[in-house]
Formats: sequence, C-alpha cells, structure tokens
Amino acid sequence: MDRRRDTGALGEEIAATHVIGLGWKVVDRNWRSGRLGELDLVALQPGPGKLGTLVFCEVKTRRGLGYGDPLEAITYAKLGRLQALALSWLKAHDVRCDRVRVDAIGVLLSDGAEPTVHHIRGVTS
Repeated sequence: MDRRRDTGALGEEIAATHVIGLGWKVVDRNWRSGRLGELDLVALQPGPGKLGTLVFCEVKTRRGLGYGDPLEAITYAKLGRLQALALSWLKAHDVRCDRVRVDAIGVLLSDGAEPTVHHIRGVTS
C-alpha cells in the first residue's frame, strides 16, 4: 500500500511541477470533501479574462502500462464526482475566476526514463 501511495504522491508532485511550468499558480492540493472524495490539484491558469481559469486536475499515475494508460483509470463516474467536488470546493473557498474547468493529467513512470506527462484539458462538459 505504501508503494501505491508513494507513486500517487510522486505523480501529483510531477503534475504540480508541470502546471507551474505552464505558468499556472497552484492554489490547493489534496483537498478533501468527506463524502465526495479528494481533488488532487487546483490551479489558476492565466487567461484572456482578468481573473483566469480555475482548473481542477485529476492526476493518475502508473509505473507501467500493465494496467493500461493512467488516464484510462478515469471513469465516467469519477468525472461526475470531480464535477461535484469542484462545486463543493468553490462553495468552500472565496476564489474569483472567469472560468472553471476540469482537466486530467496522466503520469507514466518508467524505470530509467523521464516521467511522461499527458495533460488533457476540459475532460467534462
């Protein structure tokens, strides 16, 4: 169990570094809502509006492709929970933004290679 937790934590750190590299500001990590679950990463993406886009990121990490691509682990049910979590987070925080979006970030860790990051913007409608 510790290896899974460590893999997830490393993937979230890589994802945070990725969005910071895009010029985004991380505003929250690992935020929990009791019955709904956890938001891995909340970031503010500068944009065409004055305030930018608030992005709720689901991060999935794998150490290989034996169980498929990391992003394949994000089901329709999970996407529905992410939308509910985003609304719950917005109610709990006083953050202003122009837009809100849910993204998915898949991190693949392979021995002896740099991590691979796949970032899909706007995974919910």
